[in-house]
Amino acid sequence: MSEQTQPKTRGEIEAHIIAQAWKDNTYKQELLNNSKAVIEKEFGVQIPDEIKVNILEENATNLYFVLPIRPEISGQELSDEQLEAIAGGGTAGVFSLIFASAALTSAAAGYLSISKTK
Repeated sequence: MSEQTQPKTRGEIEAHIIAQAWKDNTYKQELLNNSKAVIEKEFGVQIPDEIKVNILEENATNLYFVLPIRPEISGQELSDEQLEAIAGGGTAGVFSLIFASAALTSAAAGYLSISKTK
């Protein structure tokens, strides 16, 4: 996936993953069996070891909703409008922070390996 078309919000990332899974049954099976590795490969990031990735497939009898981590900014309470924006994907939110952290980790690892070889 090119950097120019890289999804930015949680909603865009989820939409991309869903579209790929619907188009490609092999991708879907890999995603269900080894979620973290597929996400890392798909988005070119390394997700920290302490972060677990779970993919669930809905069916006719099971419907899933995700309750994201409630963000706190320096111990301050968020307004109802801010909470709705974050929950609806209107802002980067926690999900994007994980991807940003993973991208920085990958970049740092790449820089360190280049520096060590010099």
